[in-house]
Amino acid sequence: MKHAPWFITGTGTGTGKTVLTALLAHFLRRAGHRVAALKPVCSGGRDDARALQSALAGGLSLDEINPWHFRAAIAPLLAARRERRSVRRADLTAQIRRRQKQFDRLLVEGAGGLLSPLGEQVDARDLIAALRARPIIVGRDVLGVVNDLRLTLAALPPAARAAAVVVLMAPQRPDAATRTNARLLAEYFPAGRIFRIPWLGRPIDFEQGLKKARVRNSLGGILGDGA
Repeated sequence: MKHAPWFITGTGTGTGKTVLTALLAHFLRRAGHRVAALKPVCSGGRDDARALQSALAGGLSLDEINPWHFRAAIAPLLAARRERRSVRRADLTAQIRRRQKQFDRLLVEGAGGLLSPLGEQVDARDLIAALRARPIIVGRDVLGVVNDLRLTLAALPPAARAAAVVVLMAPQRPDAATRTNARLLAEYFPAGRIFRIPWLGRPIDFEQGLKKARVRNSLGGILGDGA
């Protein structure tokens, strides 16, 4: 039985989406699953897509992971227009569904935040709804993230919000709010669907990270019982 895809989005750029997606790919592969991790659209460099390719141990080519890449380091919609190209919802969903048929588990990483334009009249929220994906909302565990997460969750369609999980990614240098964000957020969102990932260093050694029980437990909880 094919599982619904997980869609990793966030409160904005630089929240740790790629780190989490790569961790989840490593975790699922270690559990014996055939997993694909995609970043369908990106602009600027392709480091995120390369990180996912490494996490898959060569299971997909760079162009299969990242079919739409644009040179300018601006919103993909604008970067595509500069190159007189376009990305449309039907093409995105068809590409993702093609990979879904080939693998047991599918991780899809967006670009930027939930409402960042990925193409012509399409953003991560649209793809989550079209794919009936389970949203994983990623935020940096620093001051201000509770507001950002509540806004992102409020923007989701009700069915997607009911299935969503939140992941707080620890910063290299915690601030005064890092210890309290999860507890405060739990006053507005189910505590059982809030997870924390500790700082894993730089560069990240994913295999070492997965040796930590707290990391494995969080990843298992993020993916749910059906992982």
